[in-house]
Amino acid sequence: MIYLTFLIPIVMAFIVLIYRMKATKTPITRKKIILPPIFMSTGALMFVFPMFRVTLMEFLEALILGMIFSLFLIMTTKFKVEDNQIYVKQSKAFLFIIVGLLIIRIVMKLVLSLTVDIGATGGMFWILAFGMIVPWRFVMLVKYTKLEKQLQLSTSKVNSISNVI
Repeated sequence: MIYLTFLIPIVMAFIVLIYRMKATKTPITRKKIILPPIFMSTGALMFVFPMFRVTLMEFLEALILGMIFSLFLIMTTKFKVEDNQIYVKQSKAFLFIIVGLLIIRIVMKLVLSLTVDIGATGGMFWILAFGMIVPWRFVMLVKYTKLEKQLQLSTSKVNSISNVI
């Protein structure tokens, strides 16, 4: 069982990398930004079971650390416009950040498993991940909305100029 708690995050990291690389080839949409945190939020149902519950201090530690980790994702997520559509720019740093976060997660798991039971550790890592994805996706949504408005403005200017000509 303990091996799965290390193996599953490694598999998930590779899935994220593959998904992210494919995502740069298709236009991003508001829906693609908003849905992942909504889907992930269903994981909060784990806290129905006492095994996964954490103390207030553990909750705050995991949440704050997740928000700090989100800064790296926020800094490396950039957009580009091609053919009047918005795409996520592929970032070379993203690979290193995901691998780095995975290594940090494994080390934290090793350290925490000495003092915190496996269920609470699982709860803490879910809180950490949720605390990382929500700010990242929120900032993505804000950047996307600004770029979308700029794109609409420039498109409407081009259309009004072409109507005059």
